[in-house]
Amino acid sequence: MTIKILHLDDDPDILEIGRMALELNGVFDILQCMSGSEAVEAAKSFRPHVMLLDMMLPGTTGISVVEDLRRVPGLSQTPVIFMTARVQKDEVEKLMESGAAGVIPKPFDPVTLGGTILDILDQTAGEDTLAQAAGPS
Repeated sequence: MTIKILHLDDDPDILEIGRMALELNGVFDILQCMSGSEAVEAAKSFRPHVMLLDMMLPGTTGISVVEDLRRVPGLSQTPVIFMTARVQKDEVEKLMESGAAGVIPKPFDPVTLGGTILDILDQTAGEDTLAQAAGPS
């Protein structure tokens, strides 16, 4: 089973650590982007099963990027997980109300990142997302 994950962050160090962390699991096909517009364009052909998005981006927010991604055909129901340093209760509630499947605090633990994402997918999307990931790409 391969799970296609779109990872958006404007920090190249976070992208590199994220890539190494996700590769540890051996189940993720990772596409990384550094801007919201790049992520939206790339998602059209990549067709991710899950999106891992930074919340604070230059000139935009993760929520705005999600709104753009939701307009891409086939991505309206794709689970979104935010990774952010802003994890105060009201911030997390706002993200969950916006439709997020989960929120991962920064700094994140690279050893557990992949497992955390799989747990969130299991809890929120259940077998549908995992079955979709196992099917033809």
